[in-house]
This record gives sequence, C-alpha cells and structure tokens, in this order.
Amino acid sequence: MRGQSLKRRSVLGFAAGFMAIAIGGEVALAADKINVGALRFTSHSASFVAFEREYFKNNNLDVTFKFFQAAQPMAVAIASGDVHVGVTAISGGLINLAKKGAIKVVGGALHEEKGIDGQMILVSKKAYDAGVTSPDKLKGRTYGITQAGSSFHYMAHKIAQKEGFPGSEIKVKPLQKVGAIIGALKSGQIDAWSIVPHIAKALSKGPAVVSIGKITDYIPDYQVTTVFTSAKNASQNRDLVKRFLAAFSKGAADFNAALVDKTAGAEEAEKMVKLIHKYVYTSRPYAKAAPSIRNGAMRINKNAALNVTNVRDQLQWFQSEGLVGKDVTIDMLVDKSFVRTY
Repeated sequence: MRGQSLKRRSVLGFAAGFMAIAIGGEVALAADKINVGALRFTSHSASFVAFEREYFKNNNLDVTFKFFQAAQPMAVAIASGDVHVGVTAISGGLINLAKKGAIKVVGGALHEEKGIDGQMILVSKKAYDAGVTSPDKLKGRTYGITQAGSSFHYMAHKIAQKEGFPGSEIKVKPLQKVGAIIGALKSGQIDAWSIVPHIAKALSKGPAVVSIGKITDYIPDYQVTTVFTSAKNASQNRDLVKRFLAAFSKGAADFNAALVDKTAGAEEAEKMVKLIHKYVYTSRPYAKAAPSIRNGAMRINKNAALNVTNVRDQLQWFQSEGLVGKDVTIDMLVDKSFVRTY
C-alpha cells in the first residue's frame, strides 16, 4: 500500500510539474516569431529600442531583424513572406507590389519636421568648386540614387520642381547601395545626393563633400519612411500588426524624448545612444559613433501616425514618371485602419 501511495504521489507530482511547465511556457508558445526589415540607420531606432527594451516581447512578438541596403529589396522580401514587417521609404517596387495585392502601408515612421535637422542636400567638393553652390544649380548635374523609383529619385525631382526645371534635367545615377553612393560622391564621380543627417553631417565635415541645402525646404512634412506589411497580415492577422505598432510606438516615444525633444535628460540620452550603437556604426568605437548617432535624430511619428497627404504626393510623382500605373489608388497602397492618418 505504501509503495502504491508513493507511486501515486509520484505520478501526480509529474503531472503537476508537466502542467506547470505547460502553463509557464504559455507565453513563449503564444509569441509570434516575426522577421522585421530594417536598415542600419538611426532613423530605424524605434524598432531597435522596442527590441532592446522588450516592448516587442511584452506584446508577444519574438523579433529577428533582417537588414537591407535599400528600400526596394525589403519590399520584395515582405511580399515573399521572408520579412513580416518592414520600415523603410516608399519605392516604386513597393507600390507595384501593393497594386498586385501583396503589400500594405500601415503606419508612419521617419518624418521631416521644420526646426529639426533632417535630410541634407550634398554635393562633391569638385562640383561645389565648379559652381554648384545651391540646389538651383543642380540642373544638368548627376545625382546619386539607389534604384530608379527610390526615395532619392523622388527627392531629386522635388528639388527640380521647386527650382523650376524638369526633373529630367537632373541626371539620376542608380548605384544600388548607400555605400556605393557615398564613395561616388566623395570621389566626384557624381555631383550630388541627399541623405539623413547622421550620414550627411559626417560627410560634410570632411574635405570631399559640401552641404548646400535641406530637403525640408523642398518637401515640407515629408513622410520619409513608413511601416508596411503583407496585405495578408493586414487583413487576416490584424492583431499581430497592432501589437507590432504598439511596441514600435513605445520605442519611438522613448527615442523622441531622449534625442529629438530632449525631454528625458542627459543620462537617458546617453543610454539611448549606447543602445542604438548596437545596430548603427557598429564598426566604430562608441566615442566616434556617438556624435553621428545624435546627429541622426529626426522625428519618428507619435503612435506611428501616417501623413497620407504626402504619401499621396509620392504616389502621384511615381505615376507622373511612369514608374507605377495610373490606376493605382491610395487605398491600394495604404490601409488606414491601424493608425491616425492626416
């Protein structure tokens, strides 16, 4: 009897332990494994903060970052399912995939704002010495872009438009990767480029590159980057998208308070720069990376709000250049049900 009692207690103990493991493991089992597309830019910091401070984890998301060199390949990865959520600029490739019902923009991220240092217009020292001392003198000059239909292409044409000459008068040169554009600009193989401040300020401090203007003077309230996912996720996995946006928004709030509005104090700003350094300028010692990271602090939209007015302008430009079909509508591109739009 005593042996049977011990056996019974042993079985009951095993069952209780198994249940405890099952209950204890419930959160881990419930966590959705997702790949998040990003670039190693300060402008992608909301995702990095959300990961490091466990905002993703607290929303039952098990995140792995997939890093890219440009926007269009990320859009392709979203459409194929290799990446679940991406944060980058709108491109012609993204819009064409949206037309096919593969992708939806669901929120806003990086945003140009008056009074905050944003993307800068740069020229090579060679071009500057030849008279390209302001954006109105870019007519007939070469301008570096990653791919045709990239955000760099859009910015070049918006500069031309405001300065009163056709976009075709700026000779865009696709170089595929940001690193290749930097090399071409510094060596004088291209005349001009525009880029976020953490890269632009560092380049303009050197002897080979000169800053001649600001993008915010040409595209007010520019929605530089957006949050996007597959159309399938937007329609069939809405809870996952909402949880991502909730965590992303918390990361953005921390970033803005620390480095943009600077309301969180010097200690928090230092912590934020150290956090970002895990992902941006990782090959540089912290002392050398920190100033560039701070220089890259542009506004990331509160609660991932989306400037649809500017997104519509971007869509119209892509259409005017024949890069996407005239029949693409804003509703094909954007799902407005997730965040505040304006």
